[in-house]
Amino acid sequence: MRALRLTAWGEPPTPAEVERPVPRGPEVLVRVEATGLCHSDLHVMGAAPGALPYRLPFTLGHEVAGRIAALGSDAGGMRVGDRVVLYGPWGCGACDRCATGRDNYCDRRDTLAWHGAGLGRDGGMAEYVLVPSARHLVPIHDLSADQAAPLSDAGLTSYHAVAGLRHALGKGAITTVIGVGGLGHLAVQILRATTESRVLAVDVREEALALADRSGAEFGTLVRADTAPVLRARTGGAGVDAVLDFVGTTQTMELAAGVLRPGGELAVVGSGGGRLTVSKPGVLPPGSRLSLPFWGTRPELAEVVALARSGAIHVETERFPLSAAPEAIDRLRRGRVRGRAVLVPD
Repeated sequence: MRALRLTAWGEPPTPAEVERPVPRGPEVLVRVEATGLCHSDLHVMGAAPGALPYRLPFTLGHEVAGRIAALGSDAGGMRVGDRVVLYGPWGCGACDRCATGRDNYCDRRDTLAWHGAGLGRDGGMAEYVLVPSARHLVPIHDLSADQAAPLSDAGLTSYHAVAGLRHALGKGAITTVIGVGGLGHLAVQILRATTESRVLAVDVREEALALADRSGAEFGTLVRADTAPVLRARTGGAGVDAVLDFVGTTQTMELAAGVLRPGGELAVVGSGGGRLTVSKPGVLPPGSRLSLPFWGTRPELAEVVALARSGAIHVETERFPLSAAPEAIDRLRRGRVRGRAVLVPD
């Protein structure tokens, strides 16, 4: 079968012909229908040797939807032909957190040589993907694969981040979303669907602000020298109740701190490598809380799928055949993808 393999650190992935896996024991073989492409894939490709615990080569792709093609002898809870989305973060499977579907916060994460599909283990940029257990699969029923695949990271990560702030987002609340790309445009929709918060959006691209508007943001603005006062003016000067930063650079975190009201919530989701000094007194307003949400839980993925099936959220996608993955990767690296890039089998 065809697969897109990472064979050298710092180099683009290589198309290859590999043997189709055969599921054994609890394993499940899924025929891939769509695979999302995200910035985490770029970080993995560009990693320096030794920076990640993963062993080369492996197939990329952690946002995967498809149809069950075969079951191992001990696999239960699923049937051949079922349509599913993969829960991407694969933990040790033995700790208390993994047992409750919170593999994203696995107690043994730092000891593993892989972190999930396409992250040290073979992922979904291929015709088939081997899943170690049916517990990593969530049914999608009639949801299209190109909608379902991005939900496993872009949708789930955004949903998990919003869930951590929901207590602060009652009637009259205002949230700022910084970075309206694959995750951010879904965060805007999830905020609208699951909270009473008004949403303000920030990005460096006009087309991203147009996407924020289509996703339900009340107001959008480009990053400029006066962005913080412009956003504060929309709140009557008090500041916003919460900020979701999907970029994570020093500039965006400082902007977030500058628009947050006292007692507000800052969730840094993006992995832009920025720094924010936390001190008392400091740049964060008094009473504020900082969180670093990572991915999400398996039960939350089922809730995200339900939201998508109900029509409450919709992923804006650009489709590419798997053979055009180099073009999709280049466009993502240059910030030229609208919403989420999705690879589909040729």
